[in-house]
Amino acid sequence: MIAITLGEPAGIGIELVVQLAENNELNDCVLIGDENWIRQSLPSHCDVSVEHIPMVKPSQFGQLNPLNSNYVLATIKAATLGCMSGAYQAMVTCPIHKGIINDAGIHFSGHTEYLAELTKTPKVVMMLLNDVMKVALVTTHIPLKDVSDHVTDTEIKQVIQILNTDMVSKFAVEEPQIGVCGLNPHAGENGHLGREELDTIIPALDDLRQEGLHLHGPIPADTLFTPEKVKQYDAILAMYHDQGLAPLKYAGFGESVNITLGLPIIRTSVDHGTALDIAGQGIANASSLRAALKLARACVLRSSETQQV
Repeated sequence: MIAITLGEPAGIGIELVVQLAENNELNDCVLIGDENWIRQSLPSHCDVSVEHIPMVKPSQFGQLNPLNSNYVLATIKAATLGCMSGAYQAMVTCPIHKGIINDAGIHFSGHTEYLAELTKTPKVVMMLLNDVMKVALVTTHIPLKDVSDHVTDTEIKQVIQILNTDMVSKFAVEEPQIGVCGLNPHAGENGHLGREELDTIIPALDDLRQEGLHLHGPIPADTLFTPEKVKQYDAILAMYHDQGLAPLKYAGFGESVNITLGLPIIRTSVDHGTALDIAGQGIANASSLRAALKLARACVLRSSETQQV
């Protein structure tokens, strides 16, 4: 069974799930959330499994309520613990609203970091993928002004090692070819536009190459994300959030999937936010959720085959 968390109740998560339920695409899934709300939202002919977690306050589309922040986190926790216990084989998450959770007085930077905390995983990696490219990130949800301080030798090496390992285990790529972005324009222009490449990124890549990893770069991001370059690599490593995810979403927004690498469980997610502006209008597109569920199933199958071998 695959657990699906419904995310921010004021957003489009429930609408996406309803679309899949109407097409009988949730037969191997359990919805994690308020059962009354779920049953009221689904057509009467849809039969789905639910793990009930009560909402604190009734929700209205497009209207955030900080009182439901603990409910949102409780659904994620329930799915995570269920995966760790073996009750579920994977979890798929609908979008949440980080701002309203923080407005409730709860320090929260995102699904990725919260899942690492729940599973006691010291290091995880955020990667998004679509039919065009796979992009992992060295840094995730931090201000741009702080990125350089977080692009360290240790961080780069840990992220690349996790990325390389999961490309093998989750995507069956025997010798992953990984393209690595520079941090600065023109990858630093030999130190004239910044020294992070010379002082940190290149030495880290050289060390990992000595371990047998197939790393290419650092390459200027405006070059690496051209169509011909992207085709050369099994995965791309970007130094910060928008450097990697802007081109990825341009290449396949609404068709992409977020996967957390390095976890002891399988977790995928949609590539978009809560879409409060269109919530409740019946126009939300479930393509990304469908793709996230497809990838989760594929990872479960691959994991099962590996265990049998």
